[in-house]
Amino acid sequence: MADFTLHDLEKRVEERAGASPDASYTRKLLDRGVAQCAKKLGEEAVETVLAAVGEDRDHLIGEAADLLYHLLVVLRARGITLAEVEAVLAARTAKSGLEEKASRKGG
Repeated sequence: MADFTLHDLEKRVEERAGASPDASYTRKLLDRGVAQCAKKLGEEAVETVLAAVGEDRDHLIGEAADLLYHLLVVLRARGITLAEVEAVLAARTAKSGLEEKASRKGG
């Protein structure tokens, strides 16, 4: 599965969003609403941070995968595509990271 991309995962999330909640964890999450999806994303973020300071590389990889999945679920719940996020990232590359970050402090 070396060719699997975040766009593939986004498509999978979209497909599973159309499934029955009895057969799809994604559908169950979405049915609980944006706040619940965001809460789950936060939990996964904390688990990823904890795994990052741990010694187990495979654990961090697994938690990072969970985090990316839950981020895509939250984006789906809010009607935001990965392409929209990528466009913002692309626009930010016009400046150095420090310049870009400083430009957001006032806004």
